[in-house]
Amino acid sequence: MTFSSKDIDVSHNGFSEYVYLSPGEQQQPHFPGLTRGLVAVLLYWDGKLCLANSLRTLIQSRHGKTFTLDLSGELVALTTHFTDELMNQGLTKRLLTLVSEINVTREFERLQKERGLGNEKHRKEVSDLIKESRQALADSLFSWTCQSPLSKDDTLALIGHLETVTAQADGSLDSVNLALVMALLYCLDVSFVEQGTEDREGENMLNALPMLTERQYVSAVHSRLMDGQPWKLPGLQAVCRLAWALSLRVLSQLPQGSLVEFTEADEALADQALLGDVFLFMKEGILGCESFAQEEFYIRRLHSLITDFLALMPMKVKQLRNRADEDARLVHMSLQMDSELPSSLRKDLDHLMILIGEFYSKDSFGLELGLEFWCPTESLQHTSLQGSYLGMALQRPPHKQVVLSKFVRQMGDLLPATLYIPYLRMLKGLANGPQCAHYSFSLLKTNGATHSDNIQGVSGSPVSWEHFFHSLMLYHENLRRDFPNPDAAHYRHPPLRGITQRELDGLTSFLQLLTTIITWSENARLALCEHPQWTPVVVMLGLLQCSIPPILKAELLHCLAAFGKSPEIAASLWQSLEYTQILQTVRAPGQRQAAGIEVELSEIESSCEEYPLTRGFCHLISTLVESSLPVNLGAGLRVPGFQPYLNFLRDSVFLPFPTRAYRRPAEKWEVADAVLEVFHKLLRDYEPQPSDFVQEMVELQGEQVTAHKPPGHSIMFHLLNDSPMLALCLSLLEEGVRQLDTYAPFPGKKLLESAVLHCLCLLDLALQKEVVFMDLLRESQASMLVSPLEQLLQGVSPQTRRADHIVNIARYLYHSSSNPEAAFQSAKILRRIANYPNIQTRLVGDFTHDQSVSDKLMAGFVECLDSEEAEEGTENGDGERDNVARIRHETQIHMLNLLITSLELKTPNLALYLLGYEVKKPVSSTNLQDPGVLGCPRSCLHAILSLLQRGTEKRSGPVLTQQAPHLAELCYQVIYQLCACPDTSGPTMRYLRTSQDFLFSHLQHLPFILPSEFRIPIAALSQMSWLMKTAAIELRVTSLNRQRSHTQRLVSLLLDDQPHTQHTADGESGMEEETRSVSGFLHFDTVSKVRRKLLSVLDAIDFSQDMPELLQLDFFERAQIEQVISNCEHVNEQGHTVCNVKLLHRVLVAEVNALQGMAAIGQRPLLMEEVNSILQQVVERNRVRRSLSAKRHALRSWRSLVETLLTTCPADLIPADDRQLIIRDLLLDLHDKVLSEDAAGELMPIVAGAVFTLTAHLSQSVLSEQQQGAGLEVSSGFASIANSALHLILRKLLDFILCTGGGYQRLRAHLYGSLLYYLQIAQKPEEPDTLQTAGKAMWERLTAPEDGFSKLQRENLAIIESYGRALMEVVCRDACDGHEISRMLALAVLDRILSIDRQNQWLVYLCNSGYLRSLVESLRQDDAALQSLLTPQPPLLKPLYIYESKMALLTRVAKTGQGAVELLRCGLVAQLIECQVFDMVPDTLQDAAIMEFQGHINRFQRLCLSLLGRLAGSEQERLLKQAEVAAPGDSAERREEMEVAMQQVRANIMEYCQTLLLQSSAQAQFSICLFSPSGSEPAGRDGGRTDLSSTLPSMAYSRAPSLGLVLYLLKNSAADFFRFHQSHRQSLGKLQSLDQLPPEELKELCQGLVSGPGGVEKISSVQRSLLAKRRLVQLINNRAKLLALCSYVIETCLFVLWRHLEYYLLHCTPTDPKDSLMPGANSFGGLQASGGRCLGLSRVSQQDLDLVRNGTRFGEALQRKLLEVEGLYSQVRSRYTFIQALVRRIRGLLRQI
Repeated sequence: MTFSSKDIDVSHNGFSEYVYLSPGEQQQPHFPGLTRGLVAVLLYWDGKLCLANSLRTLIQSRHGKTFTLDLSGELVALTTHFTDELMNQGLTKRLLTLVSEINVTREFERLQKERGLGNEKHRKEVSDLIKESRQALADSLFSWTCQSPLSKDDTLALIGHLETVTAQADGSLDSVNLALVMALLYCLDVSFVEQGTEDREGENMLNALPMLTERQYVSAVHSRLMDGQPWKLPGLQAVCRLAWALSLRVLSQLPQGSLVEFTEADEALADQALLGDVFLFMKEGILGCESFAQEEFYIRRLHSLITDFLALMPMKVKQLRNRADEDARLVHMSLQMDSELPSSLRKDLDHLMILIGEFYSKDSFGLELGLEFWCPTESLQHTSLQGSYLGMALQRPPHKQVVLSKFVRQMGDLLPATLYIPYLRMLKGLANGPQCAHYSFSLLKTNGATHSDNIQGVSGSPVSWEHFFHSLMLYHENLRRDFPNPDAAHYRHPPLRGITQRELDGLTSFLQLLTTIITWSENARLALCEHPQWTPVVVMLGLLQCSIPPILKAELLHCLAAFGKSPEIAASLWQSLEYTQILQTVRAPGQRQAAGIEVELSEIESSCEEYPLTRGFCHLISTLVESSLPVNLGAGLRVPGFQPYLNFLRDSVFLPFPTRAYRRPAEKWEVADAVLEVFHKLLRDYEPQPSDFVQEMVELQGEQVTAHKPPGHSIMFHLLNDSPMLALCLSLLEEGVRQLDTYAPFPGKKLLESAVLHCLCLLDLALQKEVVFMDLLRESQASMLVSPLEQLLQGVSPQTRRADHIVNIARYLYHSSSNPEAAFQSAKILRRIANYPNIQTRLVGDFTHDQSVSDKLMAGFVECLDSEEAEEGTENGDGERDNVARIRHETQIHMLNLLITSLELKTPNLALYLLGYEVKKPVSSTNLQDPGVLGCPRSCLHAILSLLQRGTEKRSGPVLTQQAPHLAELCYQVIYQLCACPDTSGPTMRYLRTSQDFLFSHLQHLPFILPSEFRIPIAALSQMSWLMKTAAIELRVTSLNRQRSHTQRLVSLLLDDQPHTQHTADGESGMEEETRSVSGFLHFDTVSKVRRKLLSVLDAIDFSQDMPELLQLDFFERAQIEQVISNCEHVNEQGHTVCNVKLLHRVLVAEVNALQGMAAIGQRPLLMEEVNSILQQVVERNRVRRSLSAKRHALRSWRSLVETLLTTCPADLIPADDRQLIIRDLLLDLHDKVLSEDAAGELMPIVAGAVFTLTAHLSQSVLSEQQQGAGLEVSSGFASIANSALHLILRKLLDFILCTGGGYQRLRAHLYGSLLYYLQIAQKPEEPDTLQTAGKAMWERLTAPEDGFSKLQRENLAIIESYGRALMEVVCRDACDGHEISRMLALAVLDRILSIDRQNQWLVYLCNSGYLRSLVESLRQDDAALQSLLTPQPPLLKPLYIYESKMALLTRVAKTGQGAVELLRCGLVAQLIECQVFDMVPDTLQDAAIMEFQGHINRFQRLCLSLLGRLAGSEQERLLKQAEVAAPGDSAERREEMEVAMQQVRANIMEYCQTLLLQSSAQAQFSICLFSPSGSEPAGRDGGRTDLSSTLPSMAYSRAPSLGLVLYLLKNSAADFFRFHQSHRQSLGKLQSLDQLPPEELKELCQGLVSGPGGVEKISSVQRSLLAKRRLVQLINNRAKLLALCSYVIETCLFVLWRHLEYYLLHCTPTDPKDSLMPGANSFGGLQASGGRCLGLSRVSQQDLDLVRNGTRFGEALQRKLLEVEGLYSQVRSRYTFIQALVRRIRGLLRQI
């Protein structure tokens, strides 16, 4: 172990330079603003400190006599053995050498020479590390001596080191030397010998004590201390001699007598110690050290030293008393003779008393060691007793305690004047504590003589209450006679008559003793205040009006403040204070100037530059304000209220304090802290009320004057204006942060920090209350003007001329290590300001304006988040460390809430700046890096990630989730918000994925199982919720970006049911894992399975919820209390509706206080007890609401993650069979949890939504698998999932529907949808159309084996029917009434069940229960809603959808005979007839409108007929070629779709033509003509644009197509039919012999389903066969569609051709062209005369009719083809067509003519 600064010399050795600078460069991002060399200096000394701390911890864990760390015996033995070896190697001397060598000044000189010191903060940190290293070394030696004694040489070495120790400038020891002194005192301590040696361990320790076993040890130490040379600090030598003397006195009482020659020298040693002023040095040198009160074992050792001296050396104490009495007589004689005091005076007893008083007045650990000085002579009212006699109150106290108690009492007997003040100071120290104060009060009470004795002239003890208060009254009587006139000039310089300096000191000591006693003991406070003769409060207030020194007035005020701690006394004290006019609030008529404390402040204290009276008055007001604040203060004499006191504190104390002169610089900050504390309390207790903004008037001496507002209202007004008060607060904040930036100590630093803290609290409270304040002001319409504080904070500072107020507030975060409370308040203020969007942009500009300030602010935020001392759940901690840890944790919470709030606002915002994103460029362009990479500073994002990543590499998981659950929850929320925001999502997720592997490392530890305390389960659920939502986003993004490996890792982690295998170091999967199918992790095999991660997370969500019991009230009415609770509810920041417990408490207490009468006063305790029970009930309600909200959030996140896994992830990652197994597990687990008896109903809607999604995916997966042809071959069940699993899912789904009961109708909508999806599974998939179905015999169909679909459908129906009428009732009820969506889905469920219910059980129930009649009758109610839909602006279409669902169900019912009968019985036809919606046809159009409408129809008909011409010829081939060119990859599929589409268009046009012909007339002679009378086919075999003029006479026709086009289309359709029939037959043959197909043909078939080059070669042979089968089924069904369309086109073409031929050849009368000079003049009339109508046809001549007869080529070949079509297709399809009949008629027409 080498602790020397020589090792840091980096100028000689390159290797050492690398050793120190390399870690400095690595850790440089954690130290912004420092170079790597400066960081290396910090790391160097930090390493030394860690080494020293490790040594100290090892030594503290030793087995010893003083303390234990509760470690195992083996570990204690190991550390004891190890440290013994170190001690044998000279550890003590090495430690002493290092303590001497390490010196801050010397080290700084070396570092300064090597440029190893940076800015002020770096110097402070290096200095602190050096000091802490020395302290740790000294503490190591101290810890050793606490546990085990040192050897002789080591003890002498320690004594030798202490001989050279010097004191600091104030005479005290530094903390290092103090530790060494205490080490020697513990080394010489043998007091534990008196505790007995009953156990073996005690005997072993005694045997190991060198003072008992080594004579040489005692001899060497004795000679060194007895005869040694004088030390540099004689007082320190005296302390060591006294300790040695006491040890010798203890040793002299032991049975062994071998040390008699040494033990007899104890008196001489004690005398030497007294001559060295041992007690004076203990007070100044040891108690004066700041670190003394911070170490409990220091305090106990000094307590032992003092009490041992008093108990073991009573004669020496008696000598001290005798010497003090003699000195007192000498002093008295000198004063009488007016001569000088003798030089031989000793003050040892004075010093001892003052030491005792000083020592016991500071009890930072609450030990109350002073109890050992008191003997319990009476029964105490306390239930527990502390001290050395704990639990032995009824037994005889220990001898030592009796001696100490006797010392206290005897010292007060016949007390000389010179010991009066020291004795009072001793009593003051011994009264520190609740029980000690009681004993002190009793002592002073018993010391006094009775009132009758005083009358008889018998004087009591001068140390008694009687004497004290009698003296006070005498002083008051004497001084009151000299009470000055306020107008007299001499009041400004009051004479100090009657009180000498000695009396002043005595009164001050008495008042301090009185203050201490009444501060700790309320009984003493009440007893003294209520004493009829003493009346201390009245006397003290009277003295305050007299001419006494300000210091005495200050003590009186402090004493009054102690009395004011009791609310009963405080109320009367307010009135007394107002009556005595200590602060003049009422000025008499004609009075020229003010009086009272205001004058003393401005003239006396200001001239003396000391302000004790002002500070005392502020303390008194602060105490009284906290106890009670009467509203009617000063009523009758002035306007009642606190306003005069507030004006004085603000205008006379606070505002002038920076400009006043101070003799003590620290007093400036004492004054500021005292007055700001009052302001803080007033504003803290103020709640804005509507009455505060109403101008109220009060009557004063017959006049109406304006009433004062509450003091908090006045403070709010000044803080919400650009007032001097606000300006001074902001100036104080700027001054504070400027002083802290120097990192230098200065007088009053702690008080400045406290004043700054009060300023920050004032601003925080103002921001907190300003919303309500300004709302009430706005509603009251008062004339008062205020501005929002957040806007005032953006003002310009008069000191810096910049708008840096908010920056100054934020700079306190940079000092969080030294001022955690200021950082906490700063974070709260920034969080409140961040709620305002208009300030965010300006804040970012202010924070980034100055780069150095920006770096400091960023470092401050990061430092607060990085704090390792923060702890959650320490609200009940008693120690200062626990309080600081809690404050640091709350600071982190506020900062994360600040980030969360800012992220929700528009950019740029504060969160983006703090998290390291671009604020001057687009946020999405940010490139996040690790700290230090490319100059990237450490941001809050890095701090959050480092907090979360801690412990992720261990099995236990992230440490933060267990140590600080709420903090971890907010961290996860920030990460989620960054990932969810579109601007920040890209950079964030890229950084988390590449640099951190964040999601995988955290998801692998799900679920977070935490102990159930401090609301941790709620926080754990929230943690998992945000993490799962972030994972869902990651899965979505990586799937879209085709980052397969990342998606695969997360999917495997979440869904794997095999033991988890370690991944490669870089986070990517290895080559073997890349090549294998991802489905491998889901298959069942012999390996032991584990719970899927998703299911484990679901297990962690407890669906049960303990609900609070109903209120049991005896006094309050339940309904009124519930209403009050409801009025106190609000929505908190997390969105939870909770009750404000504090507000409810105020309301209930005000209600109790409003009760009047003796009965109410007597029942007040019972009422308050019931109030507490109500509050506890409300707290429990809030907890239940938060718990349910957390569970809902977790379930929603879980559902989101599941849905993302099933929808966005690539399908091949989770094959269909594995997907079904996963969904099965998820569905069954979900149902099991939600169907448990204690499941909370609030969680059911989310579960129902998840069930709906999962069932939909299950149905899609099964259908997808069936389409691939791999479903029916599985023998274990239907598809890959067993039938039993499907049945179980159905049962649980039906159970879920039934358990919802009459309510939860919207919830059942999800369940009905799930049921529909489930029933869809049993529907048969698409099968190849073999065109032979109708050819099967009836017997074959009856005897065919039951397929899987029919079986599953039958079993599903059996399960549904097993639930009987209960399920029927629920579904039917929902179908008839309720929410629209639920009704529609319930109707769909009924429709589906009726379609599979062969036994008609559901139909029978539907009819018998009246639900069918109800549905039918509801049609009349729907009529009005349907009519409203036909208005120009219809409402929502819900009625139409419900009507469609009803009609679909009624149609389903009507398809069965029984159902049709029931519908007729219910009057369905009558209901439909009465519906008026069917009569709402448009109004009759006018003739012009009819003609226009007919024109539109004619144009549409011409377009259709022209389109037919284009699709009948070569245009068809051209369109097909265009489709192939447009989609070359999918040419085959595209061509097939185009073929079907064009055939469909032809069929539709021909059907349209057929419909026109039929609608025109049932007879051919009255039919219209759509085609011209030309039987010739289009020229050039092109039906696209037929040139009719080449074959027909000119001017004969308009644009009507020829009849030959129909004939051409007929022939082409017949040819297409045979082509498609041949292809269909070939594909069917290939499907039947799929296994014998050659590989080339399989590849060709698969080519249409696999995209990308070489895609077919990459798939396996099994998958190739499945794809080929799918392709063949597609081809077969496509050809079947085309065959059906071709057959239909042929039939309609034959009909159109027959109808036209019949008209032209039988009924048409030709027109002669010679009849008219104008062509077509009477053609229409001719046609009309013959009864015909033509579309676009001008006239028909005889020549036209001849062409029809001779040109229609309806030959035998065509007729045979047509008849063959009917034989091949129509008859096989069991569909009767008219092809044969039409062919026969057309043939007959052509032959007849």
